[in-house]
This record gives sequence, C-alpha cells and structure tokens, in this order.
Amino acid sequence: VQLLESGGSLVQSGGSLRLSCAASGSIFSIAAMGWYRQAPGKERELVAVISSGGSTYYADSVKGRFTISRDNAKNTLYLQMNSLKPWDTAIYYCAAGGTIATIRKGSWGQGTQVTVSS
Repeated sequence: VQLLESGGSLVQSGGSLRLSCAASGSIFSIAAMGWYRQAPGKERELVAVISSGGSTYYADSVKGRFTISRDNAKNTLYLQMNSLKPWDTAIYYCAAGGTIATIRKGSWGQGTQVTVSS
C-alpha cells in the first residue's frame, strides 16, 4: 500500500488545517487507518485512528479539536484540525494496517509538515 499525505502548512495559533492521505496499491488489506505525528526531538505519537467501520480513537491532547474521517470510495483519509496550538507543530504521518492495533506495523506515508506559529 502506498500512502501520500497532503495539506500541511504554516498556520497561526487558533487556525485550522485539513490533512488528506490518499491510499493506492493493495488497498484491499486496509482495515484501519490513522494519523501520527512527530515533533523535533520527540518520539512519534498517535493522534487519531479509525477502523473500516468508522470507530475512532483520539489522543487526549487533540480530543475536541481534531476529527478523523475516511472516504472508503476514494480510499482517502482525512484529519480536520481546529484550534491549532503551537505544540501541534510536527510532521504528520498517515498509516494503514489490518487492525487499529497493528497500524504501526503496516504502511506509512512520507509525512507532511504542520507548523503552528504563536
């Protein structure tokens, strides 16, 4: 599976961005998809994941501000990010796997940079 993220940009604190992740290749094996992020000097962390049936899970730090969604007909994953904070600055990665529990062992995109200025 190949994953291609887009939508990252520089935005002011309090602003919004929408990230997209287009999947191609052997997509039949994709059941779960998710967004992760990695800030400079920090480990990659989970942001949000979504199952093929639409069940979602969010990190506490983004609950109420970010919304993950997917369009299975378009094989595309989205992350709507509102009320962005400077600490949301990171490279955001899209991932896909067989289950939510095994996403990290699946396919990864190259990442898209999100920078939030104060």
